[in-house]
Amino acid sequence: MAAPTAGLHFTPAVLAKLARRGVAVARLTLHVGPGTFRPVTTQDPAQHHLDPEAYLLPPETARAIAEARRGGGHVWAVGTTVTRTLEMCGAEDGTVRPDAGWTSLFIRPGHTFRVVDRLLTNFHLPRSTLLMLVSAFAGRERVLEAYREAIKQRYRFYSYGDAMLIV
Repeated sequence: MAAPTAGLHFTPAVLAKLARRGVAVARLTLHVGPGTFRPVTTQDPAQHHLDPEAYLLPPETARAIAEARRGGGHVWAVGTTVTRTLEMCGAEDGTVRPDAGWTSLFIRPGHTFRVVDRLLTNFHLPRSTLLMLVSAFAGRERVLEAYREAIKQRYRFYSYGDAMLIV
């Protein structure tokens, strides 16, 4: 349904520079469906249903995350799709298991993040499941403050827009 737009910020040159600095890059797949972009129309977001989407987290990605954790590193998610997949495959202790299947995981405020420590994502539409995920990660008020600043600075929103890094 959509390209992983947060990853569009990483050109081959940028990825090569990160690799030279010792940054490990691991890949996974979440086949984004139209439900991800359907606005939340219920008064209570808990009543909103996210359509199932197929995901794949390969063993080499689970190993890379375990290695990063052992070395005291952080797990950076590039995009909300990566975040959803990692959280779907994450255990309470922060470990990640290789897995494939279907998920309807709707991350919204109140979610306890098990795997993701840092998030690079674009600016998302109001009332979207994506904005709710970002709010769950950074806190609603912090996100609203970032959006006010983005509007003031005339940032570009949506798929080919500017990005924000949340640490």
